[in-house]
Amino acid sequence: MRVDETRLTATYMLASRKHGTIYLGSALDLIARVSEHKAGIGSAFTAKYGVTRLVWYEPFMLIAEARDREYAMKKWRRDWKTNLIERDNPHWDDLFPVLTGAQLLKRSES
Repeated sequence: MRVDETRLTATYMLASRKHGTIYLGSALDLIARVSEHKAGIGSAFTAKYGVTRLVWYEPFMLIAEARDREYAMKKWRRDWKTNLIERDNPHWDDLFPVLTGAQLLKRSES
């Protein structure tokens, strides 16, 4: 399935906090999916453990590629996932505001 340009298809990781609980998933529309997690409706696991911070994502053109990457990464050891997060996001910041442009909007309002 080809993705339209209005959606960001990706494999992603959410965390509860730095070095906290990690959730790994893939989505046809990353912004919509992370919004669901943040609203507590993304999954029972993320709602139960407060895993809502988008700490890493990798975009793909096809959902099949994103799912393949997700399934491969689910076999990884935790420290491999942690290293991947910390390579580009050493403080485990929530990337969602940057992804949605909310951070830019706040700056322009100031």
